[in-house]
Amino acid sequence: MSLLTLQGVHTHIGAYHILHGVDLTVPAGQVTMLLGRNGAGKTTTLRTIMGLWATSQGEVRFDDQPIGGKAGQRATPDIAQLGIAYVPENMGIFGDLTVRENLLLAARKARSVEQMDTARLEWLFGLFPALKKFWLYPAGKLSGGQKQMLAIARAMVEEQRLLLIDEPSKGLAPAIVQNLIAALRELKSTKTTVLLVEQNFAVAKALGDRVAVMDDGRVVHAGPMAELAEDESLQQKFLGLSLGAHQ
Repeated sequence: MSLLTLQGVHTHIGAYHILHGVDLTVPAGQVTMLLGRNGAGKTTTLRTIMGLWATSQGEVRFDDQPIGGKAGQRATPDIAQLGIAYVPENMGIFGDLTVRENLLLAARKARSVEQMDTARLEWLFGLFPALKKFWLYPAGKLSGGQKQMLAIARAMVEEQRLLLIDEPSKGLAPAIVQNLIAALRELKSTKTTVLLVEQNFAVAKALGDRVAVMDDGRVVHAGPMAELAEDESLQQKFLGLSLGAHQ
């Protein structure tokens, strides 16, 4: 069952036509990988879903409600209220605030740490132990991997229906990437729906149920992640590389 669908979506940013008719289906309870070369339109797709950039043609539907396009372009805060969280590539954390303060800001139902969901916090600490260790530490002084974990935890501090995550492993050391994979696998086991942009194809193979490959502002291939992972001809055709070289 599809939770999110994009049909014929075009996005213009000023004079630039970035998305050229994107068709994308994100099944509920699965991890869908969004792959493609740099500049293919992956980040623009996430930002269009969140309403940060308006859909100029076509339609974005979430749980069969229009959230983008002429049938109903919603503002970003309204889209977030539907249970969609976005982790941007630059992470977007507040460096001058502590880990605790960053998470509290994201917990919209709580006005103090005491009002936050204790059980959910402990679950997040289980996924990302460094957050508990550095609870009162300024977020700007965390390592790159710790900042990424905070960014994802912030998106998850309240239960969400859909997570949009943009290149979480970018620039991280291999050992940190493995920790990130383990945490995202745990999230996957909760049947949270995830649309994940990733350039690390080992991460894509480890986490993806479905995959959509973009090129020049369009989805040029969609199907099971396992099918792409096992077919080097498809990898060469759509990505110009072999997943076997990225194990």
